[in-house]
Amino acid sequence: MKKYAIIVAGGTGKRMGESLPKQFLKLGGTPILIHTLQAFEAADPEIELILTLPQEEIQFWDELNIWHQNYLEHKVVAGGETRFHSVKNALEHVGEGLVAVHDGVRPFVSAKIINQSFEQAKVNKAVVTAVFMKDSVRQLDEKGNSKNIDRNSLRMIQTPQTFDVDLLKSAYNADYKSSFTDDASVVEAYGYNITLIDGEYQNIKITTPEDLIIAEALLKAK
Repeated sequence: MKKYAIIVAGGTGKRMGESLPKQFLKLGGTPILIHTLQAFEAADPEIELILTLPQEEIQFWDELNIWHQNYLEHKVVAGGETRFHSVKNALEHVGEGLVAVHDGVRPFVSAKIINQSFEQAKVNKAVVTAVFMKDSVRQLDEKGNSKNIDRNSLRMIQTPQTFDVDLLKSAYNADYKSSFTDDASVVEAYGYNITLIDGEYQNIKITTPEDLIIAEALLKAK
């Protein structure tokens, strides 16, 4: 069965405090986004890689690939106004099979998680990686009052989120809603149940300076 991976990279770097978009920041001397692409290629060289970027950043990305001698084969697609629109644009380049959608700034996704996601998606069609909450959690109401929530009933959602292509394309025929925070929320709104599988705590999303410090430590520990 054909496998695709849509790597979504539309960050601006505002939370990182940088003018350079976070996906282009260097981790161990190499842009984060190249690390992410390499993770999927290492898991299965047969996965077809599709990268979404803002139109104005595509030329810069091409120059980065030359500078860092990144010869991984991948298709670049112009993103849209939101993550939803970027994924929808990328789906136009996806054929029959299975497709994983992954954050471009999650470079430590393991081959184990990538391959498990595809295997589970063959059976369950909509598979999302997640990890248990480590901290206590409280919920605020409209008055600012808080109440304790059983953390055992909660999960922190990660990517990849992996789907049967036909299912994901059908779900993305919907009109955009602000409640669509990830692909799972789009598929759930379409009426399909989401299957959770165990993720890994090292599969961090790099969005703040603190995350970059942790990422450097993880890279050195590999």
